[in-house]
Amino acid sequence: MGYDIKANSAVITNGRDRAAARAMYKAVGFSDADLAKPIVGIANTWTETMPCNLNLRALAEHVKRGVRDAGGTPMEFNTVAISDGITMGTEGMKASLVSREVIADSIELVGRGHMFDAIVALVACDKTSPGAAMALARLNVPALILYGGSIAPGKLDGRDLTVVDVFEAIGAHAAGKIDDAQLLAIEDAACPGAGACGGQYTANTMATVMEFIGLSPVGSASPGATDPRKERKGYEAGVIVMDLLRRGVRPRDLLTRAAFENAIAAAAGTGGSTNSVLHLLALAREAGVDLTLDDFDAISRRTPIIADLRPGGTYVALDVDQAGGIELIARRMVEGGLVHADTATVTGRTLGEETANARETPGQRVISTASAPFKPSGGIVILRGSLAPEGAVVKVAGHERPYHRGPARVFDREEDAMHAIERGAIVAGDVVVIRYEGPKGGPGMREMLGVTGAIVGAGLGETVALVTDGRFSGGTRGLMLGHVAPEAAAGGDIAALRDGDFVTIDIEARSLDHELDDNEVAARMQGWEPPPPRYTAGVFAKYAALVGSAAEGAITRVTF
Repeated sequence: MGYDIKANSAVITNGRDRAAARAMYKAVGFSDADLAKPIVGIANTWTETMPCNLNLRALAEHVKRGVRDAGGTPMEFNTVAISDGITMGTEGMKASLVSREVIADSIELVGRGHMFDAIVALVACDKTSPGAAMALARLNVPALILYGGSIAPGKLDGRDLTVVDVFEAIGAHAAGKIDDAQLLAIEDAACPGAGACGGQYTANTMATVMEFIGLSPVGSASPGATDPRKERKGYEAGVIVMDLLRRGVRPRDLLTRAAFENAIAAAAGTGGSTNSVLHLLALAREAGVDLTLDDFDAISRRTPIIADLRPGGTYVALDVDQAGGIELIARRMVEGGLVHADTATVTGRTLGEETANARETPGQRVISTASAPFKPSGGIVILRGSLAPEGAVVKVAGHERPYHRGPARVFDREEDAMHAIERGAIVAGDVVVIRYEGPKGGPGMREMLGVTGAIVGAGLGETVALVTDGRFSGGTRGLMLGHVAPEAAAGGDIAALRDGDFVTIDIEARSLDHELDDNEVAARMQGWEPPPPRYTAGVFAKYAALVGSAAEGAITRVTF
């Protein structure tokens, strides 16, 4: 017996008792013929509050045309999106990780409420990709994800710029290294139009991950947001989702253990964002796949970096497209035995089949091979020790030093650390510790790109380390350790640290330690109580009450 391609929406549209529903759909402009076809939800994360998602409203029209031509009826709906880059360094940044859950919840709610037969999710900025993927795993109807594309690099004095250059310029300005006019010139040039941040930061890392894990068509993410080829990719996505529906292939059919291993390898092998750790752990929970922090470290150890991408490397996302695209990266990883070639994708072909004919641009220097990598092991490293018994995450995609020991400079919020850097109070050798910024304590686990950019811009990137129970932007570079668990608000040892305590970071040993003995920690924590909630009502309060450890993906969960 075949898959009933209208099984879900028939409950909404068919029969005498559904006349009122049909009447309301007709008010929108749908006909009886439209309602007789499978209904495909187009989950759009469009917003005009940022460049990242700005092109998605227009892209949706091409997706809908593909759905219609392939025999379906598309119905578009929106969800929220928060700009990490715009909110960075402010209280608004706490909304970013929280928005991942809201995006997942809202897509799930509309999907369940309107009983779509299939879904295409249009994504761009950082939390929209994992949020959409989590929702698709929950709904488990035939579905795919389409990435809106990267922004083009800005140009100034013959060099490419991304928004990360602006954050680092802020630090350089505070240190007196550039003047007002130079800062303004960088600000004006860095972001030339629509599209997500241009390096292998979180948005492009997750776009890469979604192709490797099988939820996005291979080759769909590489064209930039303003590239005319993106329109064709949108149309093709509409056709592909109808094919998925007819074949009855659902997200959990694709989200296998092997697919997650491919996704981790993709992030590690491209020097991608540490946020991929949080997001893949969260997605694995939704898909029912057993995945732990240790899996990331093990896979990263055996996966060389084969793409020379910012922030640790040289090139931007559109350089990947010009070199041969994400499909060339995947082909090189297949050829090197770094991924499972036999995992399924949304097209019905395996990852190996999809990438076999990837074309390399002669002379390109962006993508190498497993036998001649840019670095012998991947960029994602998991550390444990007295300061992070449940784990911490660091990215070593560039030329970060493998060892650092120094005195802690302890701050209970990001803004205080930023002010200390700007007034020159942080010096070479320091370990900046920012706590009570974890999933529960923040709440929302703010990214620290403003702080890390200021450290690098001030010329301290090679001599200062940063440790936090918060997290980092995919644009962060330098020796910056995040996701410390247990977090300070949960009574982790990071809450016991004081100024001057020595902290040791040893990348090779995979260790993050303080030098306090157990008795001293116990004495300092005697009488300690979690700080009062920063929010007692609204979405932040609900999130803080429900969110778990960063070591488990910072997911919200309810126990019965």
